[in-house]
Amino acid sequence: MSNLKYIIMKKLMLWLLVFGLTTQFYAQVVNNGQLPEIEVKAINYKYLNDVNSGEVDTPVRLLELEAANFDPRDRKDLYEDEYGFYKVSFYIPDGMIVAAYDGNGKIVKTIEKFKDVKPPRTVINSVADRFPGWGISNDVYKVTYHHKKGTNKMYKLTLKNGDERMKVKTDESGKFL
Repeated sequence: MSNLKYIIMKKLMLWLLVFGLTTQFYAQVVNNGQLPEIEVKAINYKYLNDVNSGEVDTPVRLLELEAANFDPRDRKDLYEDEYGFYKVSFYIPDGMIVAAYDGNGKIVKTIEKFKDVKPPRTVINSVADRFPGWGISNDVYKVTYHHKKGTNKMYKLTLKNGDERMKVKTDESGKFL
């Protein structure tokens, strides 16, 4: 009797194995090599092109990407002002972006401020040429973007030489303001 149970159990396990494998084959859907259509949205490409300066620190770039990829239409709890703009703030420990979006999710304008961001090489060289012996002790990177007026980028630098301190402003190319 126990041999009969063993044989039945063995056949049952074999059938379960075969049945389990064959259902896997039928579960695959073949769509003749065509992928489903997707919609790619590049609403804020102009913003990203305008604010990208090449030598920007990674946290700044990541926050700008976050602002560009954000879609206020997905969030019904956001504030909409009388002009139809959604105002959204993005924060990291050393900076922030306040962005205004239109009703289609396009960035209309931003105000950005970041502390202790390494300035581009052109700014560092410009400071070193004009103020030899001075070093940059603190800096603030400010960006204003407007979809019609363009982008304005400025560095507010605190220079230090021993006990002396001085504050200067430059644009992204190192031109003193």
